Amino acid sequence: MYQEFIESFLTYFEGQSDGIRIFKSPGRVNLIGEHTDYNGGFVFPAALTMDTTVLARPRNDRQINLIATDLKQMVRANLDELDKWKHLRWGNYQLGVADELQKAGYKLCGCDLMYDDKVPLGSGLSSSAAIEIATAVALVALGDSYHGIKREIDMVDLAKIAQKAEHNYIGVKCGIMDQFASAMGKKNMAIFLDCRDLTWEMVPLVMKGYKLVIANTNIKRSLGSEKYNERRSECEKGLEQLRHIFPDASYLRDISVDDFLTYQEEISDETIRKRVAHVVYENERVIKAVEALKKDRLEEFGELMNASHDSLRDLYEVTGVELDTLVEQARKVEGVLGSRMTGAGFGGCTVSLVREDKVQEFIERVGKAYNKVIGHDASFYITEAGDGGREIIY
Repeated sequence: MYQEFIESFLTYFEGQSDGIRIFKSPGRVNLIGEHTDYNGGFVFPAALTMDTTVLARPRNDRQINLIATDLKQMVRANLDELDKWKHLRWGNYQLGVADELQKAGYKLCGCDLMYDDKVPLGSGLSSSAAIEIATAVALVALGDSYHGIKREIDMVDLAKIAQKAEHNYIGVKCGIMDQFASAMGKKNMAIFLDCRDLTWEMVPLVMKGYKLVIANTNIKRSLGSEKYNERRSECEKGLEQLRHIFPDASYLRDISVDDFLTYQEEISDETIRKRVAHVVYENERVIKAVEALKKDRLEEFGELMNASHDSLRDLYEVTGVELDTLVEQARKVEGVLGSRMTGAGFGGCTVSLVREDKVQEFIERVGKAYNKVIGHDASFYITEAGDGGREIIY
């Protein structure tokens, strides 16, 4: 497979194969804890085995060239003029990462980069983070070699830089979860992450007799849409009103369920109150879900998944008919313990906990019902947890 990639690389960039290096970074599925990350809360993602692969070769100038195996248009930019390229529809995530790496003091070199993306774009499985982390690892590794710098790459730092790239270059005020999971994922593990201080715990993803099945609505969404930043703004407004009671609260995660129940009337706007309610209860659900998984209480885990989706539908209002249809149909299948949207919403994917002997029936029944209601097919993936961003030695 890598030889085919190398041959494709050379059709775009010519020259010799000497110096070509290969990097990978995965998408992620969030098992529970949605829209909590930018509120300083708890999330529980796992990296996937669906990756972005990057072939990279250094240049002796400041030129950075980008191509994708499914796109034929080359992006050519200069590392000293990256502000000129924010308008790109493809390539802006990569150049945004390069921009933030240089601002953070990393020494980069010109390079040719070829991308092969296996994370479905716009699916809610964080194809953007996969691209960002793969780019960051490649640029730092090439830059360090070019400049004679010897060090172990700090993957947490790269996750933070990738998040900044989305904030400052792309204009999406995302949380840290996607980049962190893509950078730090481990095979057969999920990550219990505290987004306030970036402390984390690797939790074995052992689901005896059950599989996680992702269903893709095949409705692409854009995180750059106004709705995502609107939800973040609503949470900030809710926190500001609660600070009259809790002046030391830095994030909504600092508000407990009991605090919210006691003082929710301090939030005058009903819509903002609903947004805050989701975040407060979702943080509690993540903690309970992690404990349930550790103790093999999969039915409880599934119930928490269901409650999470219902909250995202009714309180946070980020689901939509496609996601709700998939969840509704999933819950009708015997052997499904829980089903919920995963990702930011407004399209994308669901994740369901399905008994192994019911997986094929699940795919057939849910797929047929979804097509009948929506009018087009969903796609299904049986997921495994994989490793995070890394270089491939071939």
